[in-house]
Amino acid sequence: MTSVTYRDAGVDIEAGDALVEAIKPLAKATSRAGVMGALGGFGALFDLKAAGYADPILVSTTDGVGTKLKIAIETGIHDFVGIDLVAMCVNDLIVQGAAPLFFLDYFATGALDVAAAQKVIAGIAQGCKLADCALVGGETAEMPGMYAKGDYDLAGFSVGAAERAALLPANVAPGDAIIALPSSGVHSNGFSLVRRIFADAGLGWDSQIPGGRAAEILMQPTRIYVRSVLAIHKKNLLKAAAHITGGGLPGNLPRALPEHCGARLSGPWAMPGIFPFLAKTANIAPAEMLRVFNCGVGMTLIVADAAAAMAELRAAGEAPFLLGVVTDTPGVVIEGTDQLFA
Repeated sequence: MTSVTYRDAGVDIEAGDALVEAIKPLAKATSRAGVMGALGGFGALFDLKAAGYADPILVSTTDGVGTKLKIAIETGIHDFVGIDLVAMCVNDLIVQGAAPLFFLDYFATGALDVAAAQKVIAGIAQGCKLADCALVGGETAEMPGMYAKGDYDLAGFSVGAAERAALLPANVAPGDAIIALPSSGVHSNGFSLVRRIFADAGLGWDSQIPGGRAAEILMQPTRIYVRSVLAIHKKNLLKAAAHITGGGLPGNLPRALPEHCGARLSGPWAMPGIFPFLAKTANIAPAEMLRVFNCGVGMTLIVADAAAAMAELRAAGEAPFLLGVVTDTPGVVIEGTDQLFA
């Protein structure tokens, strides 16, 4: 009988080992205070005391990149989805007042393409650097028969910490200001609709759309807001925050508000041109655009002193703008929606 190997079944152990060796320097470059040990152990250790916490509360998140990965695979642009993966997790940590500590990733594919996987994980490492977060481990799963040729999927897991007294939201009240931080584009939500719009319009990823080549515009990575948001939180200026992902402003902003409060937002506001393009190309109603996409607002911050908070945000490199106000009526009211996508 012919001897059968694991490689014959579609799993290349040597390729996996080569990927681990290639990413070790990337992970090492993200180390921060509290990390114990090196990549390659059965588990990662982290010392909260060494990280400077006295009365810490751990906060954990997990997320993915969604069908944006299909565009990455079809275009061969693998460099940025790792940043997306980190952003989707760490931006959810900071809205609870937590600083990201460490990150783990899960990369699954049918047959490992070491070059493509290394680009993805290099993006994860870059995202961790932007979030001041250590990449402490992960899993690469090669599963023949589960994925089509060239396909892969990603999941991310992050843990952060906050001092007990600094957890958010806290003391939100009617009259508080709502500040917006701009998005870089579509970020990592709504791509099933994006792909449908492009398919129905007969457009490819190389198509020229307002602003440039579609692939380059759509693959802009999700912004990581860690440093700027934590900067105002450390100044005791932040009451609450909402990461604007799937569900848009109407779906995410109420998560940062007390049950008896709502929000009144004033439009129109400036946004990347991809959003009016999508709305016009598929004749999408403003309410649906706002329910699916971030529409130019990647993060909202709720503060009492808007002037002081915006000054700190500008010093941190942001371009904040006043979006609205907290009200005493539950629900999100968005004014001027008829002009948002004009």
